[in-house]
Amino acid sequence: MKKLFTLLLLLVWAGSAVAQSGNPGKLSGTIVDSLTNEAVPYANAVLKDGGKLLTGTAADGKGTFEFSNLPLGSFTLELTFLGYRTKIVPVKLTAAQPELKLGPVKLNSDSKMLDAVEVTGMKAIVEDKGDRLVYNAEKDISNAGGTAADVLRKVPTLNVDLDGNVQMRGNSNIKVLINGKPSGMMARNLADALRQMPANVIKTVEVITSPGAKYDAEGSAGVINIITKKGLQGFNGSTNVTAGNFNRGLGTNLNYRKKKLGISLSANGYQYRNQWENSITRTALVDGAPVSVLMQNSSADNTGTGGYGEMSIDYDPDSTSRINFSANVWGGNYPNNTTLFSRLQDTEGNSLQSYRNESRFRNPYGNGQLDLGYTKTLKKEGQEFSLLTQFSRMPDNYFYETDIYSEANEILSRQHSDNYSRNKEYTVQTDYVHPFKIYGKRDTTNLKMEIGIKAIRRDIGSEFRVENALGNNTTFVPDPTQSNDFNYFQKVYSGYTSLRLDTKSKWNVNAGVRLERTEIEGDFYTTNTDLSNQYNNIIPSVTVSKGVKNQTYKMSYTQRIQRPLIWYLNPWVNATDTLNLVTGNPKLNAELSHAVELAHSLNTEKGLSVNSSLYWRYTDNAIEYLSTVSENGVSTSKPENIAKRAAYGLNLNLAGQLNKNWNLNGGADLRFIELSSPSLGQSTDGFIWNFNLNTSYKLPKNYSVQANGSMGSGWINLQGKNSGYYWHSIAAKKEFLDKKASLTVGLNSPFAKGVRQTGTRSAPTFESESRSFYVNRSARVTFEWRFGQMSDGSSKQSKKIRNDDTGR
Repeated sequence: MKKLFTLLLLLVWAGSAVAQSGNPGKLSGTIVDSLTNEAVPYANAVLKDGGKLLTGTAADGKGTFEFSNLPLGSFTLELTFLGYRTKIVPVKLTAAQPELKLGPVKLNSDSKMLDAVEVTGMKAIVEDKGDRLVYNAEKDISNAGGTAADVLRKVPTLNVDLDGNVQMRGNSNIKVLINGKPSGMMARNLADALRQMPANVIKTVEVITSPGAKYDAEGSAGVINIITKKGLQGFNGSTNVTAGNFNRGLGTNLNYRKKKLGISLSANGYQYRNQWENSITRTALVDGAPVSVLMQNSSADNTGTGGYGEMSIDYDPDSTSRINFSANVWGGNYPNNTTLFSRLQDTEGNSLQSYRNESRFRNPYGNGQLDLGYTKTLKKEGQEFSLLTQFSRMPDNYFYETDIYSEANEILSRQHSDNYSRNKEYTVQTDYVHPFKIYGKRDTTNLKMEIGIKAIRRDIGSEFRVENALGNNTTFVPDPTQSNDFNYFQKVYSGYTSLRLDTKSKWNVNAGVRLERTEIEGDFYTTNTDLSNQYNNIIPSVTVSKGVKNQTYKMSYTQRIQRPLIWYLNPWVNATDTLNLVTGNPKLNAELSHAVELAHSLNTEKGLSVNSSLYWRYTDNAIEYLSTVSENGVSTSKPENIAKRAAYGLNLNLAGQLNKNWNLNGGADLRFIELSSPSLGQSTDGFIWNFNLNTSYKLPKNYSVQANGSMGSGWINLQGKNSGYYWHSIAAKKEFLDKKASLTVGLNSPFAKGVRQTGTRSAPTFESESRSFYVNRSARVTFEWRFGQMSDGSSKQSKKIRNDDTGR
């Protein structure tokens, strides 16, 4: 810490030494729209001394303006922009306060000018916010009626495969937040959760590749924060309905805000269809020699149904305090019924097993979560104290029934399995932010210190039972060898401190350290075994950036840890396919990652944004699903700590407005992957690339169209590789009723019924080839109606707990 503090003081001294001298006065601020609170880019700012022009400038793309080298005295600030009324702000600079930073200055729309002038500017779909990349999902009309998985497919730096699995720069260990707080839905099984969350509720998606110390250390690849739509001041709301062959939904939200009180209610119901076919040929090996060959063909066509609701209440006792309470519930049932044909034969082609498996799999799930918080704004601008609490309970149950039929269509056996699992989580945290300034002769340095502590307790349990019956026998006999009960307790205690430094010469330093202690206890009642583990992690992070005119150069280093998900820990065995068993591993250890990034961003006056980065990420004790095949041809897959994973990559993203009606953005990522496990004697490496493109065009008479697509080279894991994939969609939207209603027609993969993928896997005990076909051609129509009165929104934001770790 002494070395870190010395480094910060040196940076402050360097910033003071290189700045130019002049008059002491400085004036800055941000110009925003009075209705939306969004920035008004490139507005004009003029400073006058009486009736005489003193100086003038134009705001940047974020609505920020700044005057320096000003004399002391009283002045008049005039803010103007097309479609807005002129704003007059009196300004006074004194020897006691030579530097004045205005809060957001609101411009009111000029209805007369708007009647005469059509304002056709479009907000960028992708924005670089320095420490994060922001995808404005609500501006992308092709999202209407889709799912969160459809949305994330269009976000730069993210890859979403055809099963809905998400990776950030090739790493799937990601923490996903909803409005800055954890979600039980996202923690249980990310791919399923994204398919079940309607795209209509998403406002923006934030991608944070180098999280600072204030974030929980969990999520070795980074953090994704999904921001949902909220209402403005007054009474307003919206309702939407979607009809389609793969997606259907109905949702509504109501918002009321008046002075000190704000209430928000939302409810959504949805259905999602999943259709696929798969075939596999697998050879079992003993000492490298083939002993059997398995050939399987399977297909499925399932529709999941679910819904969620949320209520939030904000109350401001005074202008500096806010109390917020929220409650949300998720729930539904996601079936995975499958027909599977299997043939196991020896190396000479003689049949060992041949049967048809009809499996019926149900996953009724739910989650209830309560948040209560208090936030106090203190005397200084930016000085804040908060105390936050959270409780969540997530029952997550799995049931399957399998019927095995012979080639003569005679029933051979039946199996039932019930798995009741639960997760209770209790969290409390407190944070304090203290800003201060250091005035130098030639520069001013703004510093912000943040400190906080947090405690999480998770109580996880699982009870699973398996019963078998032979032939048409209706009496099922319990199988104690496949049954087990366990309890799993996890406690995480953490504290952090960070210091953020900003200078007028555009130096920025964000450095911090986080200490986390993890305590784990597990009881396996059936087998009479215990599990106990404790470990401490010190997680440093530092980001340094320098702005030069319209460019920014950035360097960052951070450590991250990844505690095993509950999905990975649950020892329940999914035996719907008796030749391919899948189970969890309660003895998994956390993985530790190191990440370094060198980045550059360029923003031109014409609105072009170019962001590029070189990155390196190394993970020790990495978690991956591994398979072993027995001599009788049965595969068992479970997550293991494989040892090492490394990635070296280049990422490039471009976004711009080609003209006043046309937006275009795209991105590409190229990385080299290395995976190795000395204990297993396996290693692999290779290049992976992916590319995405998104374009939108605003037509006359409130019509707009959008098209996007993505493609990639596939995936690499320790035991195999998959071939490439592609995905595309087009959409058209019409707004009417004074833009209070809209109708959107969307098509996914209109030029191909689906995508075919091939894969190869190998290990000392097997070799396999697979072929898959995913049906994703779909059409949907979404109608949305917005109602109510909207006026200036509250500038105060409610704070809630965000458990950035995914230990559940």
